[in-house]
Amino acid sequence: MRFEPVSHDPRGQQPGATSTVPPLVPPNGRHQLHPPPAAPVAPAAPPPRPRIDFAVVRELRRELSERLTLWQRGREFDADAEEVERARLAVAVVSAYADSVRRAGTPMAADEERLLLDQVTAELVGLGRLQTLLVDDTIEEVHILGCDQVRITRHGGGVDWAEPVADSDDELVEILQAAARRAGATERSLSTSKPTLDLQLPDGSRLAAVFLVSHRPYAVIRKHNTLAVSLEDIAGGRPDLDEMIDPLLRDFLRAAMRAGLNIMVAGLAGAGKTTVIRALMDEIPADEPYVLLEESRELLPARHAHKHRAVMSFESREGHGERGLDGRPAGEVSIADLIPVSLRMGVLRIIVGEVRSREIVPMLQAMTTSRGSMCTIHARTPAGVGERIIELALAHGREMTVDQARRMAGNALDLIVYVTVEDETAIGGRKHRFVSHVEEVIGVGEGNRITTTSVFGPGPDGRAVPRHLPERIRDQLLRVGYDARLLTRFIEAGTGAWRRPRHTRLGRR
Repeated sequence: MRFEPVSHDPRGQQPGATSTVPPLVPPNGRHQLHPPPAAPVAPAAPPPRPRIDFAVVRELRRELSERLTLWQRGREFDADAEEVERARLAVAVVSAYADSVRRAGTPMAADEERLLLDQVTAELVGLGRLQTLLVDDTIEEVHILGCDQVRITRHGGGVDWAEPVADSDDELVEILQAAARRAGATERSLSTSKPTLDLQLPDGSRLAAVFLVSHRPYAVIRKHNTLAVSLEDIAGGRPDLDEMIDPLLRDFLRAAMRAGLNIMVAGLAGAGKTTVIRALMDEIPADEPYVLLEESRELLPARHAHKHRAVMSFESREGHGERGLDGRPAGEVSIADLIPVSLRMGVLRIIVGEVRSREIVPMLQAMTTSRGSMCTIHARTPAGVGERIIELALAHGREMTVDQARRMAGNALDLIVYVTVEDETAIGGRKHRFVSHVEEVIGVGEGNRITTTSVFGPGPDGRAVPRHLPERIRDQLLRVGYDARLLTRFIEAGTGAWRRPRHTRLGRR
């Protein structure tokens, strides 16, 4: 196949071509989503990336596909061999194009050639222009509102609008469908019978998408840039991470893990619950067997088997086709279905990435017969965690009652760790993520209410400081060498041991 050289102007467009890229300023001419505060501090802009002609990308993708098909014919090969050959052919195809452009008198910069190679490879494996967003470590979250409206939230709270990720909404749907087909061990789809999608991308990011039932196809990507993390890291040990806990809370949670306490991590979406539970899981002995249950695999040990060699990672499976007598699609396997199986695997710990429905009941039942189990749950406030548990438990079936749900939670849980997120980006600040509460679950008290003690509660700046000594779990902590009386002087002083001051636009509380 022969390529005709394409001359580029400084912006990477063909001469005379009209840009279809929407302006970075919204149509109303306003640069912010909210009225700007006085003298806002703008986040540092990321370095500009060279633009790519996607007509060239598609042409090179076709050439690469043809060469790979010829290599595959009449040959025995495995996935690893195919990946190596695909990478080799991609380099050859892009290099040949770059040479033709150089001979035409418009040489390509090295970073432009590298980006072109990444895009051609991404087009072949189905991610298309989404790959550009996935490799950008400054990005925290992406909202794709149709093919041509891409809103990016960067670390620290900066917001801008990126180039289109497809030439049409139909092409965007094709990219999402290709990503679903490559979702991993369990089947995922985006189709007329299944217009929603939830999966993990190859880099560990979480993708949620919807079409047909929406005005345009929409997708949200939440990037997980911190896959390997420890309690020390989130206690100020890594300058690139938020200081989510202080050394006092680090030592307490470390002892709680050694003591095999059952822990629920709660908070709003995006608060950092997954980061906290990853840090807690880092405390599990490397050779201890345990079960990890997720709707889509994103937690650390499933991706780093060398750290936890004995982990058994289960993933739920979507159903497809006709619904059975129980009202569920054929082939569906939910987290609730997998918990009883987990109890027969000879482990003490069961970890659920997130409880969001009727699986809360088997999860609590499993906790009453296990030790060191954990899960995350969405809740608006620390006080609302108990009511959220009851709300989800009542979805389990008519046989469940409010009093029964409270008794189950009181018997199953030892600690509730609440992670707070305070977003000050609208007033020129940033997002602050930190643990604000650690509640010890005492049991069920008067009025059949869940009784808790605030071992750690909000200090002057909202971050957790010691409040009370633990009661019910005191002996369990002593057996692993932790004496909670070390917290006494901090309780009396009303302070913690946070390493960094919290710089908030609202000042001290």
